[in-house]
Amino acid sequence: MNNLKSIIKQILLISFVLMVSFNFVNAQTLKIGYVNSAKILQEYPEAQEAQKKLDNMGKAWQSELEKMSKELQKKYEDYQKQQGMMTEQKKLAAQQELVEMEQKVYQYRNDKFGSDGELAQETEKLLQPIKDKILKVIQQVAKEEKLTFVFDRNETIMVMLYGDPAYDYTYKVLDRLKRSK
Repeated sequence: MNNLKSIIKQILLISFVLMVSFNFVNAQTLKIGYVNSAKILQEYPEAQEAQKKLDNMGKAWQSELEKMSKELQKKYEDYQKQQGMMTEQKKLAAQQELVEMEQKVYQYRNDKFGSDGELAQETEKLLQPIKDKILKVIQQVAKEEKLTFVFDRNETIMVMLYGDPAYDYTYKVLDRLKRSK
């Protein structure tokens, strides 16, 4: 019985040693790096150009929205000043006009800036090819550097809380993107 216990202990010890040594060998071949995708998008000229286009588009629409809102505000103020002298029929007509104007402002805002609005669609149309290109370069760098994993570390998504700067491949990716023009 003691022999059996001794043999089981030896087998468990050998299994443990093999498992630890296997994990040690695997840990040595595991190479991890990270990039800051937000920084890449900020500093990559193609992305900067696309962002300028989007900003200009958004400014023009924002200006039009502000103009529409001011017109609505003025109409509302005029209505408030004159409502005491209006007939019930004129009040209802003015109120209906205000409601319609408000709906137009809301619809315009939603059409331009909503989650499925023109700005969101243009953003997707302009930035998706750039993001695809960046991802392709990240994959190339990862293969060349023999990285097993590449994480994203940026200010908005904190997937990785700390990374040794020696394993930061952001500028290598940026350099490759800029040279590929």
